[in-house]
Amino acid sequence: MKKVWQAGFEEKQVTLPDGSAINYGEGPKNGPALLLIHGQSVAWENYDTVLPELSKSFHVFAADCYGHGQSSHNANLYSCRVNAEALLWFIENVVKESCYLSGHSSGGILAAWIAANAPEWVKGLILEDPPFFHVTPEEIQEGKGAFAWHDGYVITHSFLRQDDITDYPLYYLKNSYLLSLFGGLQGKIVRSAVKYRQQNPDQPIKISWVPHTWLRMLLYMDNYDPKFGDTFYNGSWLEGIDQESILRSIKCPVIYLKANTQYGKDGVLYAANTDEDANQIQSMLANCKRINRKSGHDIHYEHPDVFLSACKSLSAG
Repeated sequence: MKKVWQAGFEEKQVTLPDGSAINYGEGPKNGPALLLIHGQSVAWENYDTVLPELSKSFHVFAADCYGHGQSSHNANLYSCRVNAEALLWFIENVVKESCYLSGHSSGGILAAWIAANAPEWVKGLILEDPPFFHVTPEEIQEGKGAFAWHDGYVITHSFLRQDDITDYPLYYLKNSYLLSLFGGLQGKIVRSAVKYRQQNPDQPIKISWVPHTWLRMLLYMDNYDPKFGDTFYNGSWLEGIDQESILRSIKCPVIYLKANTQYGKDGVLYAANTDEDANQIQSMLANCKRINRKSGHDIHYEHPDVFLSACKSLSAG
């Protein structure tokens, strides 16, 4: 983040007419407006590896979704429609110009909703590995289920239905599907996390001997509301939203970044969605360039060059 601040970014907040707040980072005005919408359980700072370079060519805005970071934490706001409408208000009243839009994961669905429902405000769209057609509880549990179900929604749901552990990051580590794949290391990681938390109660959990990329989400998890994840468990996040209608309504140029599809030995889908889902997404978009990449879910972090190239390509027409 030191490089982000040096590039001229500032953290700000704006209050909407309903009293809710959107927290965001804003860079210097060095080009057309670009709004970044992060995925679940992180925050706007998750784009730190690409923000300095993006700020050289764009006027970058990166917003915290409701239930994340310093934006409002209120379960009444945790739906696709409500958050997307708030972000559209943000474009109209803070960005104040038609912009390029990029959304990662569930943020990609929010970005797609905006592009479909307010085309006059969106010049072009980047969909970074969004879980279209693998987002409802029924879809995400198909077969052996998807990683996000086992390592996200099941955990948030069970956390909210117990009282023994009130520290969600510690609860996550103790019950993580991801860490269960590490064999006997999970218990050691949890013990290290408990010790770190006791010594640094006001800091995100860090474990020096675990690779940073494995547990990067811990940087933001203290400011993540598990009630947001529970809306994916019960399906209320997407209530009233037709995924196919959204995609067919998008007319602006789209660059679709798809991380490779892979499965674990237990048959769990280690991806946002399947290749079949991706083909369906692409077929429904009127003007779409698809880029497949051998990568984990966070393409902008694992392959910043790919993400930066997509942004610049979109703005170049």
